[in-house]
Amino acid sequence: MQPTATVLVYSDDANTREQVRLAAGRRPASDVPPVEFLECATLPAVLAHLDRGGIDVCVLDGETVPAGGMGVCRQIKDEIFDCPPVLLLMGRPQDAWLATWSRADAAVTLPVEPVGFADALASLLRRRLAISA
Repeated sequence: MQPTATVLVYSDDANTREQVRLAAGRRPASDVPPVEFLECATLPAVLAHLDRGGIDVCVLDGETVPAGGMGVCRQIKDEIFDCPPVLLLMGRPQDAWLATWSRADAAVTLPVEPVGFADALASLLRRRLAISA
């Protein structure tokens, strides 16, 4: 097992980024490595980190302004080779069709519910680490 997994968190709201960190904890499940977070509040920062590589999972806030996480998800799925899996944070459960449109790998609603979020994140980490192994 690799020593740590890197999770990029994109939101213009510092409280949302904090909710993600707290919900995931240091290790979202016992069978995945501990996580390190890279926090981004702007689209250029997200793209710069993804260009450098080393990201295992992206958590994108669909409510971010001006570049929402759903549009960012669709963009990176088109533009980033071997794009990491994306966990999308949605404002309403009714937005699930938009998560599908954006090609997100998983979606949860805001506010972040710790157990559901940690389960979704761990699932994406397992899948990413299995592919890279």
